[in-house]
Amino acid sequence: MRLNYGIGDAGSACHLRVGPPFRIRKINEATKMIARNCLLSLLKFALLSPLAIAAQAQNETLANRQPHYFDINDWDIDANSINYAKHIAPILQRSCIQCHRPGGGGPMSFTSYEEVRPWAPVIMYRTAIRDRMGAMPPWYVEKNIGITDGFESDYSLSDLDLAMIQAWARNGAPRGNPADEPPALVFSDGNDWTLGEPELVLRSTDQTRPAVGPDWWGDIGLVPTGLTEDRYVKSIEVREVNDIPSDIGASTVGGRYIFHHMTYQSGVLSEDGSYILPDTSISWPIHEVGRNADVFPESAGRLLQAGSALHLRAAHMHSNGRETTGHLEFGITFFPRGYAPKYSRRGPRTGNGIDLDVVPNRANQELSNYVVLQEHTKIMAFEPHLHAPGVRMCLEAIWGHNIFTLNCVGYDHNWVKQYIYKEDRAPLLPKGTVLRTTAFMDTTDANPNLADSRNWAGGGRRSVSNMFIDLGYSVTMTEEQFQEEMSVRREQMKDRNDYDVGCPLCWAPVPEYGAGASSDD
Repeated sequence: MRLNYGIGDAGSACHLRVGPPFRIRKINEATKMIARNCLLSLLKFALLSPLAIAAQAQNETLANRQPHYFDINDWDIDANSINYAKHIAPILQRSCIQCHRPGGGGPMSFTSYEEVRPWAPVIMYRTAIRDRMGAMPPWYVEKNIGITDGFESDYSLSDLDLAMIQAWARNGAPRGNPADEPPALVFSDGNDWTLGEPELVLRSTDQTRPAVGPDWWGDIGLVPTGLTEDRYVKSIEVREVNDIPSDIGASTVGGRYIFHHMTYQSGVLSEDGSYILPDTSISWPIHEVGRNADVFPESAGRLLQAGSALHLRAAHMHSNGRETTGHLEFGITFFPRGYAPKYSRRGPRTGNGIDLDVVPNRANQELSNYVVLQEHTKIMAFEPHLHAPGVRMCLEAIWGHNIFTLNCVGYDHNWVKQYIYKEDRAPLLPKGTVLRTTAFMDTTDANPNLADSRNWAGGGRRSVSNMFIDLGYSVTMTEEQFQEEMSVRREQMKDRNDYDVGCPLCWAPVPEYGAGASSDD
């Protein structure tokens, strides 16, 4: 579909057509004047109209960035009935306002109709991108392949949500009856904990970055936990607190922060408190701007030992245009005392963060990595980690002659996300499964995250270099545990024709262990 304009005879109006190009009539001086006025009108239309935005998106060259458009009539809903009060406000409250509110991370607030109305065309376009760079809300799981409805804290938009937004925007974004609007959400301040108030809050030392300066990497020290007993962590959320006023806007998420990311560990402190004992070290999920909090499943809580400390060993900080002082806070909640995890966190790390060869000015470059599972494995989370050239990652399980696409997700380095599987949807993979991870890179000028499309780049820590890693995590299982998990899955299935993408052996015969036999026989 193309957006075209035509010029009629002298004195006629501008004509806007959506469809194939058509021949422009012979132009005289009078029509030239009309043409100038038409072009100005069309420029205004292109900037403001959701239809023009849609047409522009059709010509994007970035891999698979075509928007997803739906017809509300497919749900037997009258497009003219869609309004802000009944239909759009609930969607925004569920999936957008956590960031798009005063003091939130979003560049504009969406807490009222007056705030939302001017942005209706942009909301329609950015939500329609759905699973690609630049999409809002930032949740990039592709909904037409693999495990599509099996994630915790999924705030993505459904097909019906998108259809309602598109019908509303195209119909002039009507408000409807204000009495139908849902009650306003109440936030205590601009930096709330997204998981609620934690049981334990740990704080790093203050760090200051100049308004303009080079990026900095380094160790920012130890943070004692103060625990006197071992506890298992149920969730951990990391947030930056700094002296940037909450009412000051920023054109990017990074413009509100100085920490880009940080990797850290925990472990028991030495007697003098100067380091953590190496044989007690436990790694924790990475902190990155825009990343969601970590919620560990009931079967795999994470240990935080008595007498321990967090070691903030690899922080990456940057300048943001104003001198800023900030620190990190770690909000931790625990499983009840006496809890013990069923599984231990182990499993392969897939991808390649070092040996990379990404050529300049080429779209749809593919990088692949293969790992053979040495034990029965349950994948608990999928977390693609690329850098600026990255646009997509897929995770596949190869078992015999079968290839199971577990998930494909888009990637935007401004919003690095982890996708935590629900316990009953997490992939259950037998020993010997081959995991294939595939990354897709775009080093053309169509990639807005790329600073320069002309240069080759290998692996590196800077965003203009490359990484290709799945930072998700897995647990390993004994044969008995594996069979137990699969029996639970089978009970959820209607019959043998039902299918679980992430469980290739769910309908395989269950082995029987007789007297004197073991699962290792």
